[in-house]
Amino acid sequence: MKFYYVYKALAHPEHNGYVTPFTLKERLLHVKEARRTLGSQIPWICDTMQNDAKHALGNAPNSEFVIGPDLKVLAKRLWSDPAQLRKDLEQFVGKVDKPTRVSDLKLKTLPPPKAAATGVVKRLDLPGRLQALKIVPQVKDGGQPFYAKLRAEAEPSLLREGKGKLYLGFHLDPIYKVHWNNLTRPIKVTLQPPPGMTLSKTTLEGPKVKVESDVDPREFLVDVEAAEKGPLKLSVLYYACNDAGGWCKLLRQEYTVHLEADPDAGWARGRRPGGRGKRAGKKRGPFAAGANMGRIVAVDATGRTVTIITRDRKQTTYRIAKDARLMVAPRRPAELKDYQRGDMVRFRVEKSAKGPDVITGLMARRGKRAKRDP
Repeated sequence: MKFYYVYKALAHPEHNGYVTPFTLKERLLHVKEARRTLGSQIPWICDTMQNDAKHALGNAPNSEFVIGPDLKVLAKRLWSDPAQLRKDLEQFVGKVDKPTRVSDLKLKTLPPPKAAATGVVKRLDLPGRLQALKIVPQVKDGGQPFYAKLRAEAEPSLLREGKGKLYLGFHLDPIYKVHWNNLTRPIKVTLQPPPGMTLSKTTLEGPKVKVESDVDPREFLVDVEAAEKGPLKLSVLYYACNDAGGWCKLLRQEYTVHLEADPDAGWARGRRPGGRGKRAGKKRGPFAAGANMGRIVAVDATGRTVTIITRDRKQTTYRIAKDARLMVAPRRPAELKDYQRGDMVRFRVEKSAKGPDVITGLMARRGKRAKRDP
């Protein structure tokens, strides 16, 4: 048997400070960093920048596959299950006399790098659930790395109806061990909207910070009205410093932001509407307080609709958003075809000015069926 990790797109950018790589070289640096921090000797397979392996393997963030010598898939699941994996291997290969335990591996895990202080600049209070957008950094051959990387997100109403808030966050990439230089002018962002798009601001400037350096994100919210969903041009001017290398650089870098969802951009774990911090550890998502409850009456996986009857006996047909978070308890990723008539569900709904309201999060409890692999 041979075991491999597959490096795919980050499921949770910002976890431990790591952000989405922009180049294959940076992805390979992430693999190297994973070996260092996890202490594991299992080899890695690095996906392409087009995420070919991720798409071919079903797009699940923590999937697991057992492949036979003839390259046929013998077992698979959307969410890794170590106990079930051991049963699979016992079935295909046979039991071992002395099973390896995690403690036997004596892994020497290490913390992620830290170039400067955190918790200096207060994070933004977000308006609610946001959807990551497709961005294209203008990477130049032989040019400077994007030490600060953009993450763009939008309210679902902006994508559906052309009106809503746009989040722009610039996160320092820990693989470069850099920090902000707060002794000079702060980060400056210039936005160039296409015809038909109106922004509440076209020039953004970061905060003036009292401490000399930090690595906290620089975040902005912009109100957008877009009659046409053309791409938004963006340039950013900032200083990045590396103490070990003894340098500070002034950089001007550019992006194109598309008002369309990026299914490979992951979900920034630790955020929650109305703020972050201590509250971020509380229960959230489709099973958070305030979610709707009901029972599925009908599912149309092709038309992406679901009919639900709630406790007050009100029956409604909803559209399922393309980026909806679909889950089966206990927190297993699912597809719309996995839901069945009679499933008890909790769900999040957003009002729509066009057609039926839209479900953005759906979680089903299935009793014994919840224990099966999706």
